[in-house]
Amino acid sequence: MAKRVMFYCQHILGMGHLVRSSEIVRSLTHDFDILFVLGGVIPQGFQAPEGVTIMQLPAIKTDSNFSHLQTCDPTEDLEQNKQSRREMLLNAFNDFQPDILITELFPFGRKQFSFELLPLLELAHQQTSRRRAMVVCSLRDILVTRKDQNDYEERVCKTVNQFYDLILVHGDPNLQQLGESFLRTSDLLCPVYYTGYVVRQQSEGVRTESSTQQKNTLPTIVVSNGGGQPVSGHIFLENCLRAAEILQSIRPLQFHFFAGPFMDEHAFQRLSSLANQIPSVTFTRYTPNLAASLALADLSISMAGYNTIMDILSTGVRALVSPFVGGGDQEQTARAEKMAQMGVLNVLTQDQLEPPQFAAAILEALQREPVRVPFNDQGAANSNRFLREHFTTWNPPCTAEDLELETAAQA
Repeated sequence: MAKRVMFYCQHILGMGHLVRSSEIVRSLTHDFDILFVLGGVIPQGFQAPEGVTIMQLPAIKTDSNFSHLQTCDPTEDLEQNKQSRREMLLNAFNDFQPDILITELFPFGRKQFSFELLPLLELAHQQTSRRRAMVVCSLRDILVTRKDQNDYEERVCKTVNQFYDLILVHGDPNLQQLGESFLRTSDLLCPVYYTGYVVRQQSEGVRTESSTQQKNTLPTIVVSNGGGQPVSGHIFLENCLRAAEILQSIRPLQFHFFAGPFMDEHAFQRLSSLANQIPSVTFTRYTPNLAASLALADLSISMAGYNTIMDILSTGVRALVSPFVGGGDQEQTARAEKMAQMGVLNVLTQDQLEPPQFAAAILEALQREPVRVPFNDQGAANSNRFLREHFTTWNPPCTAEDLELETAAQA
């Protein structure tokens, strides 16, 4: 009988956490039975992994500064929503009885969800050592720097050391190490494994087809905006649209814009109206497979989230990025600057976001030779392998209660 994995993922503003977690879960289905617990809104058209049981909690999101939780349904009460989620989560754990419990990002992030995750972790540890679930954290390569960094790292170390048996870092230590954004890695008592980057894999046939198509079309530029919720992203898209309008009279180009599945309807309609006035532009909400679009493109223009950067690296497309910095978040900036140092992409300055300068940056980027760098792109497959290997040798420490039970059994 296959071992059971309960995988918790909460995306709150964009969808990067959902995309990465889904790729990992898709790989785990080869060897595990999966309960995939989702706490955010699922965009229409999103391709969920096949062969898994999906449990949707009452959806919660956050504002663009990550400071306040909000119900996605305005008719719902937040406190009632939180209580319902906690009960559903604990009941699901008891019913599913997982061998492995994975929390995505927590406790390195998602502190606002401690109301349901700490009770879940405590429940996982109430079982005897021979039966309790192995507890794992699924973690991206770069963490958000905090104003209270010392207190934050102390809290994380305490939670990890109390509850966690393994940390899977979805990155390549040759490119980025966890210690660059979390200084107290040496105080984490459980093993920390680097899986490599989690990349949406493409078949060789897609790459070959894309190379053939590029020879017969205008230079193609793909503009993506992540989840699409932050206002800064709306401004970014508008400036890029106006740059595309300027370029019409300079050089024939084709632009494909993806506005983001969570962009509010008013902003989407306003930008769609502007796009409709520019013959070289198509403007849609969302693509479930950005990598496939980038494989056909001559240039990518985007923010610098984990999944988009992985799509840029895996396809080798030229790229311009404008990192998201809402709420003082420097995670995307750190990733973009490191990629720029390796020549993979160019980072747009604030001045270059003005339409005339934006247009000039696009023309310059199209002249640059694409740069590919070697990196470990087997993060999903390696996550599966590390879980299997660690579970096989994992021997949780005995508690006093375990010893009492064992003594009673022997008597």
